[in-house]
Amino acid sequence: MTRVQRHRDAMRPHGRPYSLVAYVLHAAARTLAEHPEANAAVRGRLRPRVARYPGVSGKLALDKTLDGQRVVLAAVLPGLERSTLAGIQRRIDHFRDGDPAVMPEFAGARALHRLPAPLGALLYRLGVRPLRRRAEVFGTFAVSSLGHRPVDGFHSVGGTTVTLGLGQVAERPAVRDGRLTTAPLMRLSLTFDHRVIDGAEAADVLTGVKERLEEFTPEPDDGPDDDPSGLSAAREAVTP
Repeated sequence: MTRVQRHRDAMRPHGRPYSLVAYVLHAAARTLAEHPEANAAVRGRLRPRVARYPGVSGKLALDKTLDGQRVVLAAVLPGLERSTLAGIQRRIDHFRDGDPAVMPEFAGARALHRLPAPLGALLYRLGVRPLRRRAEVFGTFAVSSLGHRPVDGFHSVGGTTVTLGLGQVAERPAVRDGRLTTAPLMRLSLTFDHRVIDGAEAADVLTGVKERLEEFTPEPDDGPDDDPSGLSAAREAVTP
């Protein structure tokens, strides 16, 4: 994570703080675009049906308060394979800083939250059941981060074919050019659905994300979603 941390440190004095989640979403989206077999959703157990999608949509879990209760909401960011890092961060900021009690993107979550739990859970399952809508309401991959806590690593099941878990970044022993030193390292986990991809494909995806983070190079801030109006394309879902 040396290059990522160096870029974060360079941008912070210019009033452009970047979260680690933005870098992972950026790297994962480009990796999944190269692995369309993993950019998919599945339904059914005995005779599973698999749908694959042309675009990459990332699901981001958010720790929020709604109607006085702590809840986990999820924002789906579509078209990430075409998004710049700055564009991704702007969308993260929009959902992180917004009030779920009034944001139109969370209107569905508010409606479900006010229903009795069994009815809300049933309607939620019905809403995410159609494969044709799964990418829109559930994303094609998920990112869950506990890096703001002293957690080194964990495995999360985000309901998508691929779920990435982010631990904290910490200075740890590392070997560079045959010498023992320290470097900022982050444990990155991947959980996958074996009905869609096998272990070899999952390993390729995880390796691709890892290499993109380690070899991160800043790019021109000229992506199609640099216009904040692009935020209106985002959808949401409530994690079950």
